[in-house]
Amino acid sequence: MNERIKPIVMPKWGLSMSEGKVTGWLKRPGSTISIGDELLEVETDKITNVVEAGETGVLRRVLGEPGTVYPVKALIAVLAEPDVPDDDIDAFINSYAVPASEDDGEAEAGPQYHTAETPAGTIRYAKRGESGPTVLLVHGFGGDLDNWLFTIDALAEKATVYALDLPGHGQSNKQIADPSLSGLSKAVLGFLDTVGVERAHFVGHSMGGAVSMRTALDAPGRVASLSLIASAGLGEQIDHGYIQGFVGATSRRDLKPVLETLFADRGLVSRQMIDDLLKYKRLDGVDEALRALSASLFAEGRQASVLASGIADARTPTLVVWGEEDRVIPADHAQALANTAQVAVIPGAGHMVQMEAAGKVNALLKDHIAKAD
Repeated sequence: MNERIKPIVMPKWGLSMSEGKVTGWLKRPGSTISIGDELLEVETDKITNVVEAGETGVLRRVLGEPGTVYPVKALIAVLAEPDVPDDDIDAFINSYAVPASEDDGEAEAGPQYHTAETPAGTIRYAKRGESGPTVLLVHGFGGDLDNWLFTIDALAEKATVYALDLPGHGQSNKQIADPSLSGLSKAVLGFLDTVGVERAHFVGHSMGGAVSMRTALDAPGRVASLSLIASAGLGEQIDHGYIQGFVGATSRRDLKPVLETLFADRGLVSRQMIDDLLKYKRLDGVDEALRALSASLFAEGRQASVLASGIADARTPTLVVWGEEDRVIPADHAQALANTAQVAVIPGAGHMVQMEAAGKVNALLKDHIAKAD
């Protein structure tokens, strides 16, 4: 088989994705492709997003038809240099077989989600990867481990990755004994103790970034590095209208404009995303948990805790990533650690930058974790 021929396949985004629908190509056959180029849009039951190129070459064949659903890892296009013969590309396509997925052996590998009984109650989590450094993904206010749809498997290529639902969120216990950053940090440390992790690289988004920083300050021996994505805790400003809107929303009509605040491309807010969050918000205990967190962390429309100076002094290896069009927490907060951390502000992305610019964010995370390990 000609090793100069590179397949483009239907990606796997998140633990539950088994197929995706091609909604449109952004590059035409014959286009020269560089790493990071946006190739096509794919729709899943969770979100519609762009597939970025992980290889270079010329887009010689496009096989994925718009409007058609394909299984994960199905061949949807081929990259190759211009001098690769068409006959070789035909042979490659004709002989291509969808690789066996690790999920095909799910009975042996275990369930996609787990629960841990911790001092903070039952915590749902996912674990991917079995080697390399340990990474912990900590989501933000009102989120859950699915906020890492495009992150967990990418990092698990070279790491053991945990993603959890914080107390009050997702499918974890809805009671929050202490809704402060210190309380959430203790819950995270209790989770790590329960699953037997002594030290991890923390990757925190929004409120999860502030929780991660609090942990680095309170238990520095447990935090190998920090990756702060659109993080709370680096300045006082926050769109309190978003917080209040999310807490108070009870219908699709209420919630849709609130969720659109999270993205530079408002079209990424799907009906399924809205419905999933409404189901979560209707669970017993969720309203009380969110209101307690809002009152503790974002009272009077400002962030109650600013941790930038402490983190700068601690010298924990730190990466700060922001979407330039963030409408929830200002992107200029990224500069709070500019003297001691690597800072990347990504154009064309909003507060959920790890979703909107997944390829760029994942590359930054992999590089930072490898250097800090």
